[in-house]
Amino acid sequence: MKAETETLRAHPYRMRDLCAATGLDRQTIHFYIQQGLLPPGHKTGRNMAWYGEAHLERLRLIQKLQQERFLPLKAIKAIFEGREKGFAPEQALFLERVKARLGSELAPPEREATEEAEALIRRLALPAEDLAEAVALGMIGTQERDGTTYVVASDVWMLELVAQLRAAGFTRARGFRIADVAFYEEAVRRLFGEEMGLIFDRLTDVPPDEVAGMIEKALPVLHTFLARFHAERFREFFGAL
Repeated sequence: MKAETETLRAHPYRMRDLCAATGLDRQTIHFYIQQGLLPPGHKTGRNMAWYGEAHLERLRLIQKLQQERFLPLKAIKAIFEGREKGFAPEQALFLERVKARLGSELAPPEREATEEAEALIRRLALPAEDLAEAVALGMIGTQERDGTTYVVASDVWMLELVAQLRAAGFTRARGFRIADVAFYEEAVRRLFGEEMGLIFDRLTDVPPDEVAGMIEKALPVLHTFLARFHAERFREFFGAL
């Protein structure tokens, strides 16, 4: 009983309290929990859970990253995962030195929301549902200004590629949704994690300027490899029929 009391004392908020404190609705908060952006609450019943200060702080940080840095949910989740895994001080210093030596093509993207969402989907001839779904999945960042939604400039390319897929015949009428390409993003994130693991395991003793140069030279080669490898899988599949 005492342990239960202490647990509840550390988790004083119900879902409605989180909603009132952040202005978010319960569906959005549940979505964050499902996506791993927010830890689950402490359950005391089938439909009852309690939340603590850490939950409230995490929700406010998500809002801050969305509103001030215009980050999509996928990017925010990656930030949280990186913090939770953590870097040793020497690893963080190594990464900072490599970052300082990377060329402009690999510089962190500008997160300015510049293109009006309605104008963008008209330009790309995309249904409004595509934009809404991409935002809900955390694939692109947006900002509200004076009642108008703007899309982050560095995320526009994703919708432009979706428009090309739509033009190729992969339409919503045929059942294709934005979620159908989301797994590519997850696959690339896992691949990137493996790549960073190799860099940490084998290159931390190499001068940062040399590592930066190696990365810049290797990326085009790896991109070509992935494209060719993907095409080969299609050739093998249809060749075996």
